[in-house]
Amino acid sequence: MSSRQADDHALAAQIAHAAGSLLLDLRANGATKEDGDRESNELILRLLRQARPDDAVLSEESKDDLVRLQRERVWIVDPLDGTREFGEPGRTDWAVHVALVLGGTPHACAVALPAQDELVLSTALPPSLPPPHDGPLRLLVSRTRPPQLAAYLAEQLDAELVPMGSAGAKTMAVVQGQADVYAHGGGQYEWDSAAPVGVAAAAGCHTSRLDGSSLRYNCANPYLPDLLVCRPELAATVLARIAAAADR
Repeated sequence: MSSRQADDHALAAQIAHAAGSLLLDLRANGATKEDGDRESNELILRLLRQARPDDAVLSEESKDDLVRLQRERVWIVDPLDGTREFGEPGRTDWAVHVALVLGGTPHACAVALPAQDELVLSTALPPSLPPPHDGPLRLLVSRTRPPQLAAYLAEQLDAELVPMGSAGAKTMAVVQGQADVYAHGGGQYEWDSAAPVGVAAAAGCHTSRLDGSSLRYNCANPYLPDLLVCRPELAATVLARIAAAADR
C-alpha cells in the first residue's frame, strides 16, 4: 500500500471524527437537525478540499456534480446519517459517513458514532468481527419504517428484531457484534451505505445487494435501493431466504 493510500484511510477517519465532534457540540447547544446537516457538510467539504483538491465528492447535502463520473477517486459522504435520532435527546444511533470510492468500490472508509463515546470505526485500523453469540439471531430493523422483509426474515430465521436508527449505526452494530443481520429493502442512496459497507467488508462481514450481487458506487443515479450486511457464516442462508421471498 502506498503512503498516499495509507493516508486516505487515516484521512477518512480524521474527517469523520472531526464532523462527529462538531455535531456533538451543535447538539449540546440545541442546534436543529438542519443545522447539523449543513454545518457538518460544510466542514467535511472544506477538509476534503484542503487535503484532496483534485478528488470529486458526492454528498447527500450538496448538489450532485456529475464530473464525478469521470473521476477515479470519489468521496461519498453523509454528513449526518440519522437526523431523526440526532434530534432526539439521548439517542446514540446516528452517524457520520466518509468513504473514498475507487472504481465503484469503497476503499478508505470511516463511520463515526459520535454519541457512542465518539467512536470511529474505519479501514485505517479495521475492526475484528466478534465470534458468534449464543441465542437467536438478531435482525436489525428500522425503528420508524420497518419493511415487510424484516418481519418475513425474522420468521424464517427464528430471529429477534432489533430496532435501530441510522443505516450506519445498524451496519456498525453487525460489525461490533451487537446484531447479526442487516437486510434493507426500503430504498437508500449511495451515501447511506458506502462508508458502512467499506468498514463492514474490512471487518470480514458479507456485503451485497439483496440478490447477492455486488454493491457498486459512483453511479450516474446514486439511488441504491437495497442492501445486505451480515456475518459471513449466515450469508448463504439469508440470501436463500430472501430469494424464496422474492419468488412468493
